[in-house]
Amino acid sequence: MDFLKTLGVNTSNKGISTGTKWIDSSGETIDSYSPVDGKKIGSVIAADKAGYEAVVNKAQEAFKTWRLMPAPQRGEIVRQIGDALRKNKEPLGKLVSYEMGKSLQEGLGEVQEMIDICDFAVGLSRQLHGLTMHSERPGHRMYEQYHPLGIVGIISAFNFPVAVWSWNTMLAWVCGDVCIWKPSEKTPLCGIACQNIISEVFKKNNVPEGVSGLVIGGRDVGEWMSADTRMPLLSATGSTRMGKAVSAAVGARLGRALLELGGNNAIIISKDADLNIAVLGSVFGAVGTAGQRCTSTRRLIIHEDIYETIKNKLVAAYKQLRIGDPLDQNNHVGPLIDKDAVQMYLESIEKCKVEGGNFVVEGGVLSGAGFESGCYVKPCIAEAKPGFQIVQHETFAPILYLLKYKTIDEAIAIQNEVPQGLSSSIMTLNLREAEQFLSHAGSDCGIANVNIGTSGAEIGGAFGGEKETGGGRESGSDAWKVYMRRQTNTINYSTSLPLAQGIKFDV
Repeated sequence: MDFLKTLGVNTSNKGISTGTKWIDSSGETIDSYSPVDGKKIGSVIAADKAGYEAVVNKAQEAFKTWRLMPAPQRGEIVRQIGDALRKNKEPLGKLVSYEMGKSLQEGLGEVQEMIDICDFAVGLSRQLHGLTMHSERPGHRMYEQYHPLGIVGIISAFNFPVAVWSWNTMLAWVCGDVCIWKPSEKTPLCGIACQNIISEVFKKNNVPEGVSGLVIGGRDVGEWMSADTRMPLLSATGSTRMGKAVSAAVGARLGRALLELGGNNAIIISKDADLNIAVLGSVFGAVGTAGQRCTSTRRLIIHEDIYETIKNKLVAAYKQLRIGDPLDQNNHVGPLIDKDAVQMYLESIEKCKVEGGNFVVEGGVLSGAGFESGCYVKPCIAEAKPGFQIVQHETFAPILYLLKYKTIDEAIAIQNEVPQGLSSSIMTLNLREAEQFLSHAGSDCGIANVNIGTSGAEIGGAFGGEKETGGGRESGSDAWKVYMRRQTNTINYSTSLPLAQGIKFDV
């Protein structure tokens, strides 16, 4: 496949890098199989402890130099990385699509997110602002400034194999941090490709070896990072179960954890909604990336007056979905990541049926020509009730639950009763409903939208959620502050030493 060759991805790859240099390892071999056709794409030799130590040591050394480079100069290097991603958008987008299974348009869109965060970070490199405060003591000046933390560890998930890494890395780099990335072991070749792209930029700019570390491996590598006191910040994206383990390990050493975990996202559809927008947003949110986004729509909370109308429109829309090879742009839905995900999908369907769920669009695994990988499933829709246990649970698959409500207060309560708190939406043309949804008494999620779906966040806004979603914020707004330490400074330019709070201390 030409796109693999363009990205420097081979059938056998080393999984440890300090930036431009690849390190030998005695780790296990990780094979990457495409969920698209079940074929083996390539192999990676995972990191061993010696290689991991080499990457961390090199990162510590590089930080001493990298932090002294002026932020706008670091931003210039990130700008060049953005240009390199533009040149490689098509091959990298194809690799994302082929290794992960999302549609080609979504794969290309993910690379565009990387380009967008580079642009954002370039501007940010000239805006790492502090504050100046008035001192209560005469002849004194107070201000605060931000300093880089050091090594930022990044653990990313398979569903966004490159974008989430870039959200963290580009901001951390302009802030003066160095980064060590553990990509998902389910999409290791995407990590190899990104490292190859940035290494060319680093070579041209004589960037110190160690600014961009890569350690591909399984759970053991994540545990090394979580317990490593040399890593003041660890950003982890994945399941709530994984996040709890990371949080406990990082907290035990009083480190910082930036967590982006599960979502169980809902759209409230009011009787005053634009139904065409509501249905389109719901379908894309539910079946996009085969339901494997943390922002995928899991629940539709529909007003009883329009419930049957919306249900019938959804059933009709699902009949038009084309499932198949995601590299074929005529298809809407690609495969799940692997057969383990397929099994969880099937188990969730059975649990819903046991609880009394009524499937208006049946699920199932597809087989035959074009579906040889065994990872293709049917997006399905079930009528459910808020009290169902399965509705409280996030299943990373295209299963959509329909719930009915009478009042807006009831709808918001249903929306908020799940343990997760990532993304939410209301479809309404009623201003009062929209404002209530966005108020203190409204959605308890980190993201709350009006008349758009739950997925499709933009770079400019901070991304993240509450409750079991972890509380982290990445990407836009002032998320950059997570990657820096705040320092308050007081300067005495007077000829005396007055104390704060009027305290007298004469000797």
